[in-house]
Amino acid sequence: MALRMRGVTSGDAHAHIPVEATDDAFWDQFWADTTTTVQDVFALVPAAEIRAVREESPSNLATLCYKAVEKLVQGAESGCPSEKEKQMVLNCTRILTRILPYIFEDQDWRGFFWSTVPGAGRAGTDELEDDESARPLAESLLLAVADLLFCPDFTVHSHKRGPDSVEDMQSIDSCEYIWEAGVGFAQSPPLNYIHDLNRTELLRLLLTCFSEAMYLPPSSDNSVLNPWVTFFCSTENRHALPLFTSLLNVVFAYDPVGYGIPYNHLLFSDYREQLVEQAVQMLIVTLEHEGGMARRPVSPSSIEEQEVRSDIRGRQSDGDNAHFFITSSLFSTGPDNLFVNYLSRIHREEDYDFILKGLARLLTNPLTQTYLPNSTKKIQFHQELLVLFWKLCDFNKKFLFFVLKSSDVLDILVPILFYLNDARADQSRVGLMHIGVFILLLLSGERNFGVRLNKPYSVHVPMDIPVFTGTHADLLIVVFHKIITCGHQRLQPLYDCLLTIIVNVSPYLKSLSMVAANKLLHLLEAFSTSWFLFSASQNHHLIFFLLEAFNNIIQYQFDGNCNLVYAIIRKRNVFHQLANLPSDPSSIQKALQRKKKSPDVISRTSSQETVSMEGSHPAVPAEPGTLKASLVAIPGIEKLTEKSQVSEDGTMVSVPKMDSPHQPHAADQSAITGTSDTESNSGRDNETTFDDKSLSVSITRQDVFYTEAEMERRRLSSASSISYWAPTPEWVLSWKCKLPLQTIMRLLQVLVPQVEKICIDKGLTDESEILKFLQHGTLVGLLPVPHPILIRKYQANAGTAMWFRTYMWGVVYLRNVDPPIWYDTDVRLFEIQRM
Repeated sequence: MALRMRGVTSGDAHAHIPVEATDDAFWDQFWADTTTTVQDVFALVPAAEIRAVREESPSNLATLCYKAVEKLVQGAESGCPSEKEKQMVLNCTRILTRILPYIFEDQDWRGFFWSTVPGAGRAGTDELEDDESARPLAESLLLAVADLLFCPDFTVHSHKRGPDSVEDMQSIDSCEYIWEAGVGFAQSPPLNYIHDLNRTELLRLLLTCFSEAMYLPPSSDNSVLNPWVTFFCSTENRHALPLFTSLLNVVFAYDPVGYGIPYNHLLFSDYREQLVEQAVQMLIVTLEHEGGMARRPVSPSSIEEQEVRSDIRGRQSDGDNAHFFITSSLFSTGPDNLFVNYLSRIHREEDYDFILKGLARLLTNPLTQTYLPNSTKKIQFHQELLVLFWKLCDFNKKFLFFVLKSSDVLDILVPILFYLNDARADQSRVGLMHIGVFILLLLSGERNFGVRLNKPYSVHVPMDIPVFTGTHADLLIVVFHKIITCGHQRLQPLYDCLLTIIVNVSPYLKSLSMVAANKLLHLLEAFSTSWFLFSASQNHHLIFFLLEAFNNIIQYQFDGNCNLVYAIIRKRNVFHQLANLPSDPSSIQKALQRKKKSPDVISRTSSQETVSMEGSHPAVPAEPGTLKASLVAIPGIEKLTEKSQVSEDGTMVSVPKMDSPHQPHAADQSAITGTSDTESNSGRDNETTFDDKSLSVSITRQDVFYTEAEMERRRLSSASSISYWAPTPEWVLSWKCKLPLQTIMRLLQVLVPQVEKICIDKGLTDESEILKFLQHGTLVGLLPVPHPILIRKYQANAGTAMWFRTYMWGVVYLRNVDPPIWYDTDVRLFEIQRM
């Protein structure tokens, strides 16, 4: 094949000479091999030769693409009845998968597949060969692949009644050929590894088509849609519904452990896993937000056709198949992207249950411990699953409420906390840290999540954290403490998010363990040191978050939280020091001098580390040479969230934003409601400083997107020569007077003398006796009037949309290494960096 590739470029009789499209003998040799694999194609067709053809013989490259698509279209029309035709279709699929990234990396070539090809009719009107009816090559390619994904005896089981009957590809109802039982489909077809392999190859080609997004720079303009995705998920694709259902069901029905036989994954290949990986990647890249108009309006006739097909399916005799949509008005409202449309309309509880149980099974799989080392198969696509879970919650709010309705949400929480703890020291997995925290931020905005956290934690997944006995809330706090105190410094932009999650759930936490209570107090102690408070303009916000969490627990859950109250009493000097924080110039300078002597951002010494869980392994940095994709920085917490106040009946009322985040009255309002003083955070999004050591900074028009490394530098470097900031007495006083210390000071004022008196009177030295006293104590009537509960709910914005797009495609790039589809091509959405 390498020789044939050279045949359309230099070093051959055909050099620079266009080969006619009608020269079938020449072109057929590209897909005639019967023993080729996709790995062979990538090995035999080097990148340099594809680029050489592109530059030196552009007409030949265009003809090669056209002829390969033509073969796929012919295969889709004929149904590939012979083995030779099946092999030809697979070879064309592999060649296009190899070539497309090199088409996308060249701006002049990017529109090639959207140009029309003479003679390629639209919607079956082959006789109309004028320019208006000609179909762009991209559309022909996408429709052919969609047809081939439901091709009997190639990618699906045949329903032929006898050996002589032939299934007509044009009239086939693909909803009867859905790949797996689950949402909207009851029958589970028998496994066929050949079909799985063929589906995988076709999905890989689709993913490559959609990857044009990798070759465009980051942009906050969400109105620019991916034309490949837009067309494929439109009503032009008659297989949109069965394909969406097939992808969803294949992913969530998958059980990597199978029959549970030890080492079974070493005895035979699991072709279904490859299919599941491609399917989940297909879902996350096609389920995209619609910020603008699709490239082409859909025709009314195709809408009617889809509705008729839906109605037929709704009346199928089985009764269970594909009836999870309201067919009468399916396409009159909702997103044009049918995958998003279908996802948003799933509403049956049994479908939600199928999805949630499948997701929990897959996310929990890498955590599974067995007595036999490496005896259980462990999946590697948990990052894609987390993105898919995010999109499920984003596009289908009823699914989110279903997740939170029972303690099943904890089956998602525990693996996420495991991944966060495991990745905290690995800078190549900083994206995984972000997606996990974003999901928890989204969940924490709902009351039910905080309530569910009170369930005792008994699973004991081996994690490198202190042993404790308590609830899932304790687990969350202990893991967050470990991330902050033992994670790498590039995680600092996440501190606001981590503490916001704790604040959001704090009003509902009935009983924190002593371990978790001590961890929270250690964070307060670390964040309230004067050198840390004075070293960056936003650091004091972390104190406000922690104080708000303490106030919520004291005001709303005092009765069960004697451990936290006891920890506050023991560490009362921290609160007194905060109240008396010096603000004169000399004290500020002394504090900053101490900062220079202390290499750690946070003191690890007083966190009272205990023995880690049995069977756990310490979090380790990335192996040298590990590849990672750069990320844009996340927006500040005030842009990530919007404030909602919980009313007396439990409903949430949105708190209106102030005119300007820098105006004094906004800060005053913050002090009144006891919220964190985060109004100056937004300023950091407008800074335009750069660090020579930063590996990549992505810029587009007026919008500046920073990598997470750049965000960390801006956060830590208060003495930058470009962007100098220095603490002043006025600045310290501006927020010190708003510290919400009143409730805690009143608690200390009442309880400290009582505890001291008991200790003297009874000669107590055992803290269990003091805890018993606090457990039966009360502060009713002694504390200030309870403040309204304030929840910061995640809100979608251009910054996070850009982050998700970059992260998602970075994951897809790095996970597709066999074959390495995009390796060493000129991607622009992110940079590939070697650790």
